[in-house]
Amino acid sequence: MSFYDYTLPAPSGETVSTENYRGKVTLVVNTATGCGFTPHYEPLEKMYEDLHDKGLEIIDVPCNQFMGQTPGSDEDIHAFCTLHYNTQFPQMKKSDVNGPNALPLFEYLKSQKGFEGFGKGATALMMKAHTAAHDKKNGWAKDDIKWNFTKFVVDREGNVVARFEPTADMDDVRKCVESLL
Repeated sequence: MSFYDYTLPAPSGETVSTENYRGKVTLVVNTATGCGFTPHYEPLEKMYEDLHDKGLEIIDVPCNQFMGQTPGSDEDIHAFCTLHYNTQFPQMKKSDVNGPNALPLFEYLKSQKGFEGFGKGATALMMKAHTAAHDKKNGWAKDDIKWNFTKFVVDREGNVVARFEPTADMDDVRKCVESLL
């Protein structure tokens, strides 16, 4: 299977095919509204505004698997994101990214780009300690999503070319995306 063989549930109840993103550079991100990384919405929206016309698409998948940091309905999540960050990119239905109910797309993305660590620095060390206990408690595998705002970059041919953990500098994410446009 390839990136273009998957579907995602939309809040409306409709199904969105990843085939719709063929020929685009696509950033897939699991998000949360009550997380320390929630401010990532701001650079994500800026990137979308600046690069959408050049071929960037962002797929936002809210997820409540990380300490319940995405409470509320899909409508509540959408209202929060548009009010606080003026997000314009598509937001999917709140879904799991790990475990038995994980979206098949995320299983595919993780199989293509596994977890390689949180990098260096204080935030990375804190996340390493915090997520180790969380992974053990949930029985999650090494390459599972570790936290909110993990980002996968897919090139115009559907290849998963990069995975950025939430601790990654958003400027590095943007540089990666721009190099593919």
